[in-house]
Amino acid sequence: MIKQFPQDEPTRGDRSEDARGSEDAPSARGAKSSPARKQRRWARERAAQGLYQQLMNPIPVDQLEAQFMEDAFMLRIDLELFRRILRGVEQHAAELDSAIEPHLDRPVHELDPIEHAILRLGAFELMHMLETPRAIVINEAVELAKRFGATDGHRYVNGVLDRLADRARPTEPRRRD
Repeated sequence: MIKQFPQDEPTRGDRSEDARGSEDAPSARGAKSSPARKQRRWARERAAQGLYQQLMNPIPVDQLEAQFMEDAFMLRIDLELFRRILRGVEQHAAELDSAIEPHLDRPVHELDPIEHAILRLGAFELMHMLETPRAIVINEAVELAKRFGATDGHRYVNGVLDRLADRARPTEPRRRD
């Protein structure tokens, strides 16, 4: 059974964009999100849910993906991104944990599971999906932590991923102009 989170639909005011969808980005701040951006955000949300589920009850990634595919909502997301994140994090979990651990204030195994899942997701995108700008990776992870994490978990996620990004992408600017 898939652990359900409070809402299937993302919150209004979805302002993040991804490098693959920047051509259809809104020109005004706060304008309605493009369908492609929403699909990517939903893919990240579902991937975070799957990664959380894996931390709580490890099962083969194929079986986990099949459970998610039973939900008709999956037809509305960017399936390629969902699969790439889910399988990539599974494949590189030890590497990702080693990369984030120096930036933590506690051992990885003591992290809240949802924050751990979000940090792995963000670390994977920073280290293995270089086509997505660091600011977008961090913003998307922060938004996930605001939605699913503890009260101030988004601040923790932001700090850890920002420090990781400084090491993983030292030449990339912190913010987009």
